[in-house]
Amino acid sequence: MIELIPAIDLINGQCVRLTKGDYDQKKVYNDNPAEVAKHFEQLGFKRLHVVDLDGAKSKHIVNDAVLKAITTETSLVVDFGGGIKTEEDIEKAFAAGASMVTVGSIAVTNPSLFMEWMGKYGAEKLILGADVRNGKISINGWKEDSTEDLLPFLKQYIDKGVKNVLCTEISKDGTLQGPAIDLYKEVMAAYPQLHLIASGGVSCNTDIKALETAGIPAVVFGKAFYEGRIKVEELGVKN
Repeated sequence: MIELIPAIDLINGQCVRLTKGDYDQKKVYNDNPAEVAKHFEQLGFKRLHVVDLDGAKSKHIVNDAVLKAITTETSLVVDFGGGIKTEEDIEKAFAAGASMVTVGSIAVTNPSLFMEWMGKYGAEKLILGADVRNGKISINGWKEDSTEDLLPFLKQYIDKGVKNVLCTEISKDGTLQGPAIDLYKEVMAAYPQLHLIASGGVSCNTDIKALETAGIPAVVFGKAFYEGRIKVEELGVKN
């Protein structure tokens, strides 16, 4: 069964969603992210994806206290991303209870540092964040597009031992228009052994089923849940 990963995005310590990564299109869903995380756990979810949007913008972790509250008040396995630019940021995230960290921009701007972290923390604890817009990797809270194409970018890291990739199609994110299934199929066809986490555009249970049918190992969803479009009882999540 596809791994189901609900998401909490943080701005000013609140649980929010953006549309297409646009900070001006922000909707606040809850003032207490730890309560949201508890709710996910009560529903039977085991994993959680937490994104520090303040961190992504300011290029260092900002909301580690919120992460700490989530990991203290639940036993969810949390991956944390957004603003991880230094080893100090990684240590902060792990100290605040994250099981894994998602690193994106550094893999583009400083590949040798990313590989150093791989060596130190291991492939199980690092998720390579590949955020895509128009086929190119986007960085720094999606404020900048790089010249890197997705598949060659992934190849250089998979060849060096990366096992987990979180791939977000930015044009889909927060739109509730369905995920970029063809993009994910292309990645899985090239790298069948990859633990690919699809993110962006999920609007309903049918989208999740379609990703599962396409053989995608894992999916992140956020807005669809907050907008009441996901029927959790039909996902087969066990309490």
